[in-house]
Amino acid sequence: MRYIKYFFQYFLILIFFLLFKILGPKKSSNLGGNIFEKIGPLFRSKSLIHTNIRRAFPDINSNDLNKITRLMWNNYGRVFAEYIFIKDFRNGKLASNIQIDGQEILNEIIRNNNQVVFISGHLSNFELMAMHLEKSGIKLSAIYRPLNNIFLNNIMERLRKRYICQYQIEKGLGGLRKLISLKKQNFSTALMIDQRVSEGILSKFFKEEALTTTIPAQLVKKFNIPVVPLDIERIGDLKFKITINKPIHFSKEDSIKNITDKLNSVLEEMIIKKPSQWIWSHNRWK
Repeated sequence: MRYIKYFFQYFLILIFFLLFKILGPKKSSNLGGNIFEKIGPLFRSKSLIHTNIRRAFPDINSNDLNKITRLMWNNYGRVFAEYIFIKDFRNGKLASNIQIDGQEILNEIIRNNNQVVFISGHLSNFELMAMHLEKSGIKLSAIYRPLNNIFLNNIMERLRKRYICQYQIEKGLGGLRKLISLKKQNFSTALMIDQRVSEGILSKFFKEEALTTTIPAQLVKKFNIPVVPLDIERIGDLKFKITINKPIHFSKEDSIKNITDKLNSVLEEMIIKKPSQWIWSHNRWK
């Protein structure tokens, strides 16, 4: 029964992708946003989203709460529609729609052949960040969690490897071995740190303890490398600004907990600046 459901989802998404290709990027992004505004609340609890938003903004009024929720779904739908145009964002007519702040930091990493850990969250069209890193010449591996839908995951994985980041590292023991192998070849690592994990440590995230990945902290401790936070903001329908922040250097005395707490606080600041562009539907504090 599960595979029938997955195949139906896969077939439906293929139809949408075909429609988006016909419509073109701008109309597709607008349509995706409008569709998700309508159907998003049918798949995720509105009360969960509102509870999560209030964790970050305890004094928020109802109008602003509903506005953030609506715009969150709109952005989510746009990201879905824009996925089929990822090739155009990398090398085509949409490449000029991406502004970069801090390119000199990447240039220095490349020039000195340094290793770093890039961290971010599911903000705006988050896939564009790893895409830009690899396009800039960074030797990059990206850690990801496969989709539950095996049919859909095959398509997404091919798109990611071809246009976003060639070296995709699946979470788990096998992925860890591949990650260590690439580290020995001086590859940097990129990962999202904003999702709930089954294995991690409790770290404050918007003033409440949340299970948080320790992978960045472990890489910092093992390889003595800095962390470079990445941010992305949608500044127009199909226009984005990626910010490469200055590297954060930790000392040998910094513990896994201290490093993880610091990175969570950095992520918080990114979300607070543009709360409607983060995915509040994750059950992050479960």
